[in-house]
Amino acid sequence: MDDAAQLPEPDRIDGAPHPRKTPRLFGQEAAERAFLSAYGAGRLHHGWLITGPAGVGKATLAWSIARFLLAHPPKQEAGLFGVDAPPDTLAIDPDHPVAHRVAALSDPGLFLLRRPYDEKAKRLKQQITVDEVRRVKSFFALSAADAGRRVVIVDCADEMTTSAANALLKLLEEPPANTTLLLVSHQPSRLLPTIRSRCRELRLSPLSPPAMAQALSQAGATGGDAPDALAELAAGSVGAALRLEAADGVRIYGEMVAIYGELPQLDRQRALKLAESGAARGAEARLDMLIALNDLFLTRLARFGAMGTSPTVEAAPGESALIARLAPDPARARLWAELAHSLSARIAHARAVNLDPASLILDMVFSIRNTAAGQAAMGTR
Repeated sequence: MDDAAQLPEPDRIDGAPHPRKTPRLFGQEAAERAFLSAYGAGRLHHGWLITGPAGVGKATLAWSIARFLLAHPPKQEAGLFGVDAPPDTLAIDPDHPVAHRVAALSDPGLFLLRRPYDEKAKRLKQQITVDEVRRVKSFFALSAADAGRRVVIVDCADEMTTSAANALLKLLEEPPANTTLLLVSHQPSRLLPTIRSRCRELRLSPLSPPAMAQALSQAGATGGDAPDALAELAAGSVGAALRLEAADGVRIYGEMVAIYGELPQLDRQRALKLAESGAARGAEARLDMLIALNDLFLTRLARFGAMGTSPTVEAAPGESALIARLAPDPARARLWAELAHSLSARIAHARAVNLDPASLILDMVFSIRNTAAGQAAMGTR
């Protein structure tokens, strides 16, 4: 699998180590203990579904488990001195041969099932195809001779076609001996119920602020000039925090809050400048970030308005006062939630037909301005 290591990887974040090369997983001790408890008790299930929000360490846990299993061959009969005590950590020595082989995707006992690379289009395909799942069967046949462990990582299971999901289900129903399948899923409810029922779930949670700080430090991120705002916007997701930091997301969000700060009045020149920043050549990543942060702004409006509270930590100066003014009660918070839903559909359509990015961003901004104006009119009646 050496060639696979050279291909673009869908779960790699620029400037950060890939999950298989991440030494430690922070903040998910409960999931680690659950797996080690099953392993130590001899109840190692053949299928594990690793779930939770995006960016909280699911892939890192899957790779940690894979290294652990490949470094610990199936138990043999007790020798003269009995059986060793079960390990209390998933960590293995970074100089262990398995660690080096896994990092290079060259361990014969490991198979990585992910979206394939389209050589003609020179990009990753959008889904995991049934042909990729069929390759797992060949892997089982080729690796059967040594009687060692075999580990399959599916990253991520949400991206399988229906045919691929049904093919994987057959493998889960009749797994070969000493085989463990690790399925990473951001949205397990979308998987086939029969796949979920044949796996034991390890659910990961958003990271606490201390765990987030440790994980960011390990990834070589500083947290920028506003680490508290970064953590608030990332909502416990290291992956989200790394993407935000790489794209200057905290500053962009602050600019959005400033633009919306006088709603229903709007500084059109400032809004136009924001739109043009996402429409420049080579600014696709910034456009994605603008869309994501605008949706996050609406989500925070709706959530805090519905709860009747303010953010514990402001993600931008003036955010709390703006939320209190635009979403003072659950009824108005519901209007913002409805706008977020309708805007999401309109943005998806606009991108599908290649609408000019500046026009797309301005449409988002003016939709928010119009909703705020409508609410202001309601308040004067």
